[in-house]
Amino acid sequence: MTAPRPLRALALASALTAAPAAFANDAAPIDPATRTAIEATCFDYVDGQLEGDPARVARALHPDLAKRRVLGETADEKLGLRRMSKEELVELTRQGALKTPKAQWSRSCTALDVAGNVAVARAETPWFVDFFHLGKFGERWVIVNALWYAKPKPAQD
Repeated sequence: MTAPRPLRALALASALTAAPAAFANDAAPIDPATRTAIEATCFDYVDGQLEGDPARVARALHPDLAKRRVLGETADEKLGLRRMSKEELVELTRQGALKTPKAQWSRSCTALDVAGNVAVARAETPWFVDFFHLGKFGERWVIVNALWYAKPKPAQD
């Protein structure tokens, strides 16, 4: 026998309000070796661009990388995105698009969360912030998805 409709609704409402608590636990601490490996991949991506080293950048990226930047409304799209492939990013690195003398480097890479063979990390330079989804393939972490924010250029005096 099923509960009367009002009781079923009350039970459902109780379950829904309790459900977020079941998922609201803080992420477990990241194992130090895992953190080091994820951040090394992130630094291959960032430092490879700053060095102008396309091989270093390429080794950090999954072959089917999806790299995107939010543009907002454009002439072609209401929810416009700038899309970039692994090949395009490696080519821009080869051209030295972000090549910077080491004395001017200001960058960080931080592993944010890990669940099994997937992770989230954040990279920052004076020019951009990237949020990465990484996957672990065998013993190797690679960047599968990247969503980036291009920082505003400083005003010229």
